[in-house]
Amino acid sequence: MKALFQHTAITHGIAVRVAVSFLPEQSQPDDGKWFWVYHIRIENHSHESVQLITRHWRITDSRGQVAIVDGDGVVGEQPMLKPGASHDYVSGCPLDTPHGSMEGFYTFTREDGEPLEVRIPFFPLAAPATAD
Repeated sequence: MKALFQHTAITHGIAVRVAVSFLPEQSQPDDGKWFWVYHIRIENHSHESVQLITRHWRITDSRGQVAIVDGDGVVGEQPMLKPGASHDYVSGCPLDTPHGSMEGFYTFTREDGEPLEVRIPFFPLAAPATAD
């Protein structure tokens, strides 16, 4: 599992694992555009069902510019995770610089309706070095 997912955070028994890859075919370095795809697996190792309600991302480029992205669910879904269940999704991130990073958190609700904030681990976005 660690070989596939390079970055992991575990909060309240919920594991968030991230694998990130640079996509040269979607990038246009000559035009100042770089693109990464990330695969996230959310695993419920707690003893109760939880539902993912919202996401909060902090995306930073190599100039230090920060973009905050908040929204409902992930890729149009608000998955319910029973104990032992997992949910996978894939999304992407464009940047105007060849390096940056992402991190954030998901807000889940517990069975009793209480909110639960679950950390998304910090992960770098790094394009391969190119000759100028």
